[in-house]
Amino acid sequence: MRHVFTSAGDPALFTDRLHAAGMTVVHVIGSLKGARKAADAGVDALVVEGVEGGGFKSALGASTMVLLPLVAECVDLPIIAAGAMCDARSAAAALVLGAEGVQMGTRMLASRESLVHANFKNAIVDANDSGTVLLDIPGNPTMRVLRTGHAARVAAHDPEVQLLGKVTDLYFDGDMEASVANTGQVSSRIADLLPVAEIVRRTWLEIETALDGARSRI
Repeated sequence: MRHVFTSAGDPALFTDRLHAAGMTVVHVIGSLKGARKAADAGVDALVVEGVEGGGFKSALGASTMVLLPLVAECVDLPIIAAGAMCDARSAAAALVLGAEGVQMGTRMLASRESLVHANFKNAIVDANDSGTVLLDIPGNPTMRVLRTGHAARVAAHDPEVQLLGKVTDLYFDGDMEASVANTGQVSSRIADLLPVAEIVRRTWLEIETALDGARSRI
């Protein structure tokens, strides 16, 4: 079966045409309003991503902890949880909150196979729990990025600094001051660079342990 993920626009624009082409349509949302709009458009499933996730966000968005169970209670569609997902523990929490699966962005960005520069990966591993910032600049999209000097100058409205700058220089040449680095708050929980297969294996095999540990604390 073929799947397509859509986001950042009206899901009604392409859903019928994608269905006609035999596609399963999964739409990314960051609010209950967006989830209901996607459901009305006929999408097959949702990616529910809270404001702690990396990249483009709404400055008014709720966290995954709030948004995920809210959408699960109000919209009758399968849900993939995103934003703060990186391991078995976060995956277990997502299941309890109403998801059928998880999507890992920042965790996969900081994987061995990821094609971004080692400087970017290492910056993710080195980030602490205040290591990202939500840039809400008038006239620009709101973005969650690593708290670099470039991001600080953008936040301070430095007229000499562009929001995106030279993106490819950051991603592929490792110049961490060339642009903003889209990264989720979950970076603070990523301690090492692992192969993708190992990330998936550990998440799958350890999720029962995480759930059993929660039961033992009831």
